[in-house]
Amino acid sequence: MLMKEYRICMPLTVDEYRIGQLYMISRHSCEQSGGGEGVVVVRNELDTHPQHGPGQVTEKRIYLSSKLPSWAKIFVPDFCYVIEKAWNFYPFTITGAAEYSVSFLPKFSVRIETRFENNNGSNDNVFGDTPTPAENVSFLDILSDPIPEKHYKESEDLSRWQSAKTERGPLEEGWRDQHRPIMCSYKRVWCSFEVFGLQTKTEEFIHRNIRDILLVGHRQAVAWVDEWHGLTLEEVRDFEQKMQDKTNSKVKQHAGPPPSCTPVLSRSMSVSDERALKKMSASPPSASLSVPKGHKRPSSTSE
Repeated sequence: MLMKEYRICMPLTVDEYRIGQLYMISRHSCEQSGGGEGVVVVRNELDTHPQHGPGQVTEKRIYLSSKLPSWAKIFVPDFCYVIEKAWNFYPFTITGAAEYSVSFLPKFSVRIETRFENNNGSNDNVFGDTPTPAENVSFLDILSDPIPEKHYKESEDLSRWQSAKTERGPLEEGWRDQHRPIMCSYKRVWCSFEVFGLQTKTEEFIHRNIRDILLVGHRQAVAWVDEWHGLTLEEVRDFEQKMQDKTNSKVKQHAGPPPSCTPVLSRSMSVSDERALKKMSASPPSASLSVPKGHKRPSSTSE
C-alpha cells in the first residue's frame, strides 16, 4: 500500500469552496465523460455522521479501462469499472473505491480523506492523528505545476485568469505566501493493488493519475469561480443533478448497464483463481467497501 498526502491551495475561502467543489466535480465529470469512459452516478442522497453532522453519500461507477497502461490491459476486459463511494461531511470528506469487474484480481482499493482549512498548507497534522512523513507530502501548485497537455485550456490558465465577481487574479509566482483569502485542500490518499510483481508500478501509476486529476480539478474550480460564486446550496445541487443526468447518458450510450444479475460490489472467484492467488502470496478480494466507522445510515431522500 502506498500513501501520500497532497496539499492544494486555492485563492478561496473554505465556505466559498463548499459550492465551488460541487460545481467543479459535476461539470468536470461531464466534460471528461464520453466514448464509454467517465462517471455514472448511481446514488446521491442524504446521510448523517455522529461527529460531522449532516452530509451526502454518493456512489459512482467509474469506467476507466482504456485509461490503463498497456501492460495492465492484459488483465482487464474492454469495459472495466470501479465502484466509488464518497461520504461528504464538509469540510471533511472520505472517498473509497473498490475494484469490481475483474473478479480474478485481488483487492484493489483507493481511500482518500480530505480536510479543508483556511491556510496555505501549513498544518502538518490536519487529520489530528499521526503526522504524514515529510517525504510523503506533496504540495501541488495550481499555477505552475505541469498538467497533461490534453487538459490545458487557456481559459483555465490561472496566470491569465481574472474574476469579475471576486476581483481576484491573475495569480503570480509566490501567490501561496501572499494571497488573501487562501485555503488548502489536504488530501491523504492510500492506494493498494496486491498483485505480485505489479504492485509498485500500479500504485505509482494510480498516484500519478490522482495528482493530475487533483491539479486539473482545483484549477478549474478557481477558473470557473464566476459561474458558481453566489449560488445557493439548493441551486448548485440542482445544477449537479442536471450534470449527473447528462453524464450518465453519455457514458451509458457506450458502456451499457452493469449485469442485472450481479449485486453491486459483489465478487466471484473460481477455485483455480484462488489457488493462483495463493501462489502469488496474495489474499482473495473482500466483498465490499465498508462504511467508515461511526456512520449512521438513516432512511434518506434522494436528491
